[in-house]
Amino acid sequence: MAEIIFTYQKKRRGLSLIEVIIAIGLISLLFGAIYASYVSIIDVVTNSGVRTEAATIAANEIEIIRNLPYDQVGIVGGIPSGVLLPTKAVASTNGLAFALETYVRNIDDSFDSTLGGTPNDTSPSDYKLVELSIRCTSCARSVPLIMTTTVAPKNLESAASDGSLFVTVIDASGLPVATATVQIINASVVPSINLTDITNGSGVLQLIGAPTSTQGYEIRVSKEGYSSEQTYAIGDPENPTPLSQYTHASVAAQTLSSKTFSIDRLSSATFKTMDTVCRPVASQAFTLAGSKTIGTDTIKFSSSSGTDLNGEKIWGNLEWDIYTATLTGSGYDIAGIMPASQFTLDPDEAENISFILTSTDPNSLLVEVRDGQSGQGIASSTIILSQSGFSETKKTARSFITETDWSSGTFDSQDGGIDATSVPGTVRLVNGGTGYSTTTTSWLISQSLDIGSSTGNFYTVNWNPESQSSGASLGFQIASNNDNATWDFTGPDGTVNTFYTNSGETISPLHSGHRYLRYKVFMSTTDETVTPVLSDVSLEFYGICVPSAQALFQDLGTGSYTLDVSAPGYSATSTSVSVGSGSNDITVLLMP
Repeated sequence: MAEIIFTYQKKRRGLSLIEVIIAIGLISLLFGAIYASYVSIIDVVTNSGVRTEAATIAANEIEIIRNLPYDQVGIVGGIPSGVLLPTKAVASTNGLAFALETYVRNIDDSFDSTLGGTPNDTSPSDYKLVELSIRCTSCARSVPLIMTTTVAPKNLESAASDGSLFVTVIDASGLPVATATVQIINASVVPSINLTDITNGSGVLQLIGAPTSTQGYEIRVSKEGYSSEQTYAIGDPENPTPLSQYTHASVAAQTLSSKTFSIDRLSSATFKTMDTVCRPVASQAFTLAGSKTIGTDTIKFSSSSGTDLNGEKIWGNLEWDIYTATLTGSGYDIAGIMPASQFTLDPDEAENISFILTSTDPNSLLVEVRDGQSGQGIASSTIILSQSGFSETKKTARSFITETDWSSGTFDSQDGGIDATSVPGTVRLVNGGTGYSTTTTSWLISQSLDIGSSTGNFYTVNWNPESQSSGASLGFQIASNNDNATWDFTGPDGTVNTFYTNSGETISPLHSGHRYLRYKVFMSTTDETVTPVLSDVSLEFYGICVPSAQALFQDLGTGSYTLDVSAPGYSATSTSVSVGSGSNDITVLLMP
């Protein structure tokens, strides 16, 4: 019998692509960690050597300072004055470059009482504190090394002929601002003073032993990312009559003088000029003024600018304040400013201000309605402006989008029975030569009207003339959407079977929440000699670019008017207002 032998050989399988990628990733992580550890060790060793060099330089500088005469231990142009430079470059024996900053301050020690204490210390400069900050400028990563020492006089102190100046820096909330930069300049003393220092953790810079001077100390306070403040000399062109808190400081012998300044984080404001349907209005000039005063006749901030071709201007580096924006260009009336023409800007805030503009019409009146308690604007206010022989009613949070001329083809389509060109500014039926057709109803569909957002509401449809000649008939249907493509025309009940036939009729609520709208006008006649006529169409609406608490009256005669204002939940009020030539405005307060 033959022997059958079966042989089995194990098949070897290679690594898949995913396994290779994972393996490479793990190896990369491993070697990355090793490299990071290596770099960290090198940094530690290097920085240790750098700090050793820095400490040696600082120790040598302290030894030099300790051997100076006491009255020379001070900063050139500083308080106390001396021979030391505020900053200087130093090279180490290993060729590293360092920057050395030196600060010297007189210290009023509480051991023998303090200036202004009980008893009063008439010689508060008890000793000097010297602080050295040294940093390697030729190193990639360097942390400054800080060293301090004290220097005391050899002899007993005697009554001082100098005084003291304390500069306190607080923020908008009254809290101390630490490490604020304080520059003090006084050219009226010898030697002259020009020093720069920083406030301590309590927001105070204490200058003990300052030479006496009457309104000679100019003080400038600042901090990176913060607003700034300064003092002024009387007669300074920038501020000729400064308020007392902004005049240069005085220092009298054995007396403590103090100045307090307020700075805080800077803010910004974005200004936009646009119409009520959010279309930008380019290149409009305006002024912006704060309310803080630094002098009898000088406000701290006032400047002019203008919006760009996109109707926008970003104004940065503004400090907290109450600002007023004023449009100074021509050709437009302000229909409203949102949130208001006067607005509060808090520290570290970004505010958006929108000027809502409409074509100018001589002698306008902008009425703003606000809550008399909270100051908030009141929407849905009814405003009646009247005088003998005149009365006009407007509502806040309402605007109109109007069409008055279709002669240049500014409509979507029509059925051929409409004449929109022979008499510019009117739409009528086509006259076939023998009269108007009495057997057909013709129509015209408007162009797409955009109110700027999908968060608005539509209120009424209005047209002129409101009534037609006998036999003529005019009606409307409306379509709206958010895609600017789907147009389903309906009447006031939301169906295709009804029409808006009375000017001022309420638009179906089905259209609210839509951005785009078209109207379809239907015209017919039963008299071949008569045609319906349409001269303008206005759609009343509210959108995000419609002022919610303001209403604009235009084309007014000058003189005195009566203004009646009411709103749901508020007591109505009546007041007199005078309208002069140009733009006028008034704010009305209603009480709940």
